[in-house]
Amino acid sequence: MRIGELAERAGTSTRTLRYYETHGLVRAARSANGYRIYDESELHVVREIRTLLGAGFALADIRPFVACLRAGNASGHVCPDSVAVLRRKLAELDAGIDRLQAVRQELRDQLADAIAHREEACTRRCTAR
Repeated sequence: MRIGELAERAGTSTRTLRYYETHGLVRAARSANGYRIYDESELHVVREIRTLLGAGFALADIRPFVACLRAGNASGHVCPDSVAVLRRKLAELDAGIDRLQAVRQELRDQLADAIAHREEACTRRCTAR
């Protein structure tokens, strides 16, 4: 299929496909007139790339998944290099969640302190009258 058809079927732009190609993620053959020609398997590769990008993976992280697909696997996450990336990404997410939970607790503590301070101030004013 040509680049426009692949872009349409994958739900992306031709520019994006060229970008993936320059990063070695998508492969195209060239026709006699120079048009890019993509194999049907590239549609699966592009969908995998888009899914992983949507989940927050960087292009460098995606390479093992594409290699796994190109090795003939139905899914890009079953190969050892992909599993290593998944483990690392999960550890990064867990660390980020831990940081966010600590920030949330700090904000809760500050809010509780502010409310208590405000109520205390109100109580002093009301009893001073």
